[in-house]
Amino acid sequence: MFKLNNLFKLVKKRKTIGRGGSRGGTSGKGSKGQKARSGGSVHPVFEGGQMPMSRRLPKRGFNNKRFQKDIEIIGLDQLEIKFNNGDVIDKSVLAERGLIKGRTGSLLKVLGGKSFTKKLTVKADAFSGSALETIKRLGGEATLITER
Repeated sequence: MFKLNNLFKLVKKRKTIGRGGSRGGTSGKGSKGQKARSGGSVHPVFEGGQMPMSRRLPKRGFNNKRFQKDIEIIGLDQLEIKFNNGDVIDKSVLAERGLIKGRTGSLLKVLGGKSFTKKLTVKADAFSGSALETIKRLGGEATLITER
């Protein structure tokens, strides 16, 4: 029969360690060393001072970085501010005025802008659709330097 004075516990009492008595002393952590100290732990890949696996294995593989194309971009809003009607704009002119870095081998792409009102001749490696449409709508010229 189920009686209030004779109930069994549903949860087992947790062992209290490190308070003296039979469970004091090292408190189940062994004796001395880094892992016995408070807050003392080693990261999961630590191999006890042995040369780690990540450093023992040869580094191999392929990286595409040396083949990437360096693209410098400029917006029509910058061209609006820095140039006058009828100007011819190319990479060398932009580099001269400090609008792009002008690194050798880099490509130039012109991006569209909201308020563009000048008739310009722009020579670049690529144009966004909106930039091309805006330049031609205002009577300017957009010339591709390189063929893809």
